[in-house]
Amino acid sequence: QAVVDFERLGEHAAAFQGHDVGFCCLGTTRAKAGAAGFVRVDRDYVAQAAELARAGGCKHFVLQSSQGANQHSRFLYLRVKGEVENLVQAVGFDRCTILRPAVLLCKRQESRPAEWMAQQFLGTVARVFPTAYSVPVETVARAMVAIVLQPGEGKVEVLENGAIHKLGKA
Repeated sequence: QAVVDFERLGEHAAAFQGHDVGFCCLGTTRAKAGAAGFVRVDRDYVAQAAELARAGGCKHFVLQSSQGANQHSRFLYLRVKGEVENLVQAVGFDRCTILRPAVLLCKRQESRPAEWMAQQFLGTVARVFPTAYSVPVETVARAMVAIVLQPGEGKVEVLENGAIHKLGKA
């Protein structure tokens, strides 16, 4: 494990060398970082980390994005997620896997009242429609590991929420 300063990520290129697979789950919220900070973390840091990983020899990059990611979206969150997906693909990995989970179900140390309420509601809905609107973070993590153990189905693979559930429970 290497601790890096994302504001000076280029100075930490050695931390990205010698890895066959890269996993990226980096992100923040607009509420926590502001609009510019959100873009910097969720797009710029991720794209730079992908570039450093590729330069360091990474062959397969696995990116956690978001359901609904679209570079043309009117919503900042979905637009930035779509932009970073395109930037990561353009880096030129031998294989790039993008996971687009729905609402992540997890316990957080910090207080996010609106997210907590949504998770309570979606947790109940998930009992009836388990793959429709949410996914536990543990399922996403298992899917990320499982996908690297399987042969690729092309240069770029995009896994939507249902596929993440299926792969994460296999």
